[in-house]
Amino acid sequence: MKLEGKVALVTGSSQGIGQAIAIRFAQAGAKVVINYRSHPEGAEATLSKVQSAGGECHLAEGYCDNDRGYAVGADLGMVEDVQRLIQAGIDHYGQLDILVNNAGIEKHAPFEAVTEADYEAVLNVNIKGVFFATQAMVRHLKATQRTGRIINISSVHEDLPFPNFTAYCVSKGGLKMLTRNLAVELGPLGITINNVAPGAIETPINTKLLNDPDTGVTKI
Repeated sequence: MKLEGKVALVTGSSQGIGQAIAIRFAQAGAKVVINYRSHPEGAEATLSKVQSAGGECHLAEGYCDNDRGYAVGADLGMVEDVQRLIQAGIDHYGQLDILVNNAGIEKHAPFEAVTEADYEAVLNVNIKGVFFATQAMVRHLKATQRTGRIINISSVHEDLPFPNFTAYCVSKGGLKMLTRNLAVELGPLGITINNVAPGAIETPINTKLLNDPDTGVTKI
């Protein structure tokens, strides 16, 4: 994979899958916009790996930059933050070529106990945030008359039922359809969009669940 001259933005890249993606992109030569919400220390850890591709990095007041990485704090559940994140990457590097919609959350509760607040939290990050991040990216690519790549990190639970995580499954099912629809709409513009749906991978989002003997969850 050769990504010299490309700029990639990876949401939720202060830990887990997003962190690994950001590091791999940097190793392939890309400049990477790293996003975090509540873990600046995680963003700093990601950037310490990214800087091995060259340059130095010091995280301060929500922003960090070097020749390979730039970190921006933003809540993907808030549209204004999503738009600010995309614009920050464009302003800093002058372009974006790749968007990885990785940020996601889940809430564990029986269906009858799910609160409106928890439902909205999951849907806001997992589907609304993706929708508007992608929209901002597409507007940028069209305005600059360039092609681009969008990658959505979904879940096997876009198809596979997951009792007690109904809101999460709803969000991932929606993400699958969003990807399919936009693949048709954006393809003629030279903008590809793909969906990656991994099984359970032990990351901070599900470490507690996967290691709880009372849940009956089996690692995939």
